[in-house]
Amino acid sequence: MYDLVDLPDTLHHMLENLLGSQNLEAVVLLLLIAGTVATSTGLAALISLPTGHHGIDQLHLSELQVVVLGLLFGAILATFLLFVVLDSAVVASQWSSMEAIMCMLGSGRCTRTHLYLLLLIIIALGFHTVEGVWPLPQTVTTSPERYPLNSQAFYFGYGRQSAAKPGCSVLDAAFKRYFSLIFQDYTSGNGPLRFNQNKPFTVEVSVDHDDCESYPNEDSSERYNLSVSAGKASLNAETVWGAYFVNKTEIDDFPRFKFRGILLDTSRHYLPVTAILKTLDAMAYSKFNVFHWHIVDDPSFPYQSSTFPDLSSKGAFHPMTHIYTQSDVRRVVSHARLWGIRVIPEFDSPGHTQSWGKGQPDLLTPCYRDSTPSGTFGPVNPVLPSTYQFMTKLFKEVSSVFPDSYIHLGGDEVGFGCWKSNPDVRAFMQKMGFGGNFPKLEAFYMESIMNITSALNKTSIVWQDVFDYHERIPKDTVLHIWKGTGYKAELSRITKAGMRVVLAAPWYINHIAYGQDWRNSYTVQPQNFSGTDEQKKLVIGGEVAMWGEYVDATNLHPRLWPRASAGAERLWSDEQQTSSIDKAFPRLQDFRCLLVRRGIRAEPLFVGHCKHEYQGI
Repeated sequence: MYDLVDLPDTLHHMLENLLGSQNLEAVVLLLLIAGTVATSTGLAALISLPTGHHGIDQLHLSELQVVVLGLLFGAILATFLLFVVLDSAVVASQWSSMEAIMCMLGSGRCTRTHLYLLLLIIIALGFHTVEGVWPLPQTVTTSPERYPLNSQAFYFGYGRQSAAKPGCSVLDAAFKRYFSLIFQDYTSGNGPLRFNQNKPFTVEVSVDHDDCESYPNEDSSERYNLSVSAGKASLNAETVWGAYFVNKTEIDDFPRFKFRGILLDTSRHYLPVTAILKTLDAMAYSKFNVFHWHIVDDPSFPYQSSTFPDLSSKGAFHPMTHIYTQSDVRRVVSHARLWGIRVIPEFDSPGHTQSWGKGQPDLLTPCYRDSTPSGTFGPVNPVLPSTYQFMTKLFKEVSSVFPDSYIHLGGDEVGFGCWKSNPDVRAFMQKMGFGGNFPKLEAFYMESIMNITSALNKTSIVWQDVFDYHERIPKDTVLHIWKGTGYKAELSRITKAGMRVVLAAPWYINHIAYGQDWRNSYTVQPQNFSGTDEQKKLVIGGEVAMWGEYVDATNLHPRLWPRASAGAERLWSDEQQTSSIDKAFPRLQDFRCLLVRRGIRAEPLFVGHCKHEYQGI
């Protein structure tokens, strides 16, 4: 007696011996046409069924026979022929050779059981398939050739000409990680699956530069080329950071913008490290490459400073459970590095610093009511030398903990009321010749902080408010546009001044709306503003922001995914090729199911289901 797993191979060989391989192919094609006609007949009859309150009880037996027999015969015949006779692992005419690799790197395993179910879906949809390639590659070339894959004969390896060799920490970790994603059943404890053993397949990776032990940076190339031939796929990239984003078709791909970020706010609600790591995983699946960590703010100071430990011990929600230790930060930075993701911290000042003052005396400005201190405090005190001594020590530590060349200094939403009430501040302004111009005082403060970070060889990112206050900004500073109204005019003004820009204003997805609000993010055109071509080149990318007023670990991922992925495709893919929301929807819907299968609690886009539903935490 044959094992059911072996039955398709057995029948394949029996029929091939009986008919011959060429005759077998001809018979298969004829029977496939017959199955398709039968299925179409059944569907046509089904569409014409009477409707209303009575429904099927009004049907004659002949009508029922057409529907049932047509559908049943078509489904059984097509399933048997395509997957039993043709060995099931390499069918469905819309699957190219690299689409098999996408099954590996995207939807998971490529087993017979999986493809049996896929065929039934293809029949039901009239041979229309949906491929969850997201973001869309720059160029795609499909091929009619198809190659079977199995976990027991699938290998990753280094190309002979690769600058990176075995032992490269980034690629070695990626090989293990992606094998687990490709063949989930093989590594899930369900036991080994049974495959043919005579069809090995190797993914050979070659990179031009050996930067295995470095961190990704603003100049890291993510361009890659992927081609497939019988039994082999070749992935060529300029750096190890370009070797991550493998899709299931032959591609020549590169990002439209170098800066593609996600902002998480860990001050308004503390996010456990595991939630951050899971976000990094999902970011990589969508080709985001910058994690903007808005780590502290008014509500809490969870960053545990080794130089100023009272900042977290007195400023965090809880000094033991709601903090990020130096070890936690290293863990996040290390995990991000292996995904090719930069980690940029933000220590926003002089505003948004109420939690700082709890652990650092004399840092904040005392507010006055008439001529008497009110007992409340405002922004950082910009007139004391001790302020800049503190900031120099803090940012020296931060620069050593976070290796990226960028650091975000904030500079937004500074209220001047407290400064205006303080007699020492007013006296300082008169001494400096500022008069009553408080934006000049903020400019003085921000320029001093940017000089501190510049001395540490860090590039500053600041919110657009800093530019709006006409401050003297170093030319290498990056301006971050966040104000939702008039952002196109702001893009024109900032780039006309020769400054680089990151756009976040249209992607504040912590604001939610009923329905498919991802469509609003998808239609953003980052370079659609009045300006020259040279100005538009100064838009280095964009960022999807998830502020934390109403978000913690319980709802972070459903609110973030797949809505953030709409912004991801806009920042990676060619704008002309991705201009249609209707064409994007089925791909995003399929990509959302891929995220769910990989353990990301991505919320549904609309009515429907995933083949592999979320199985819990």
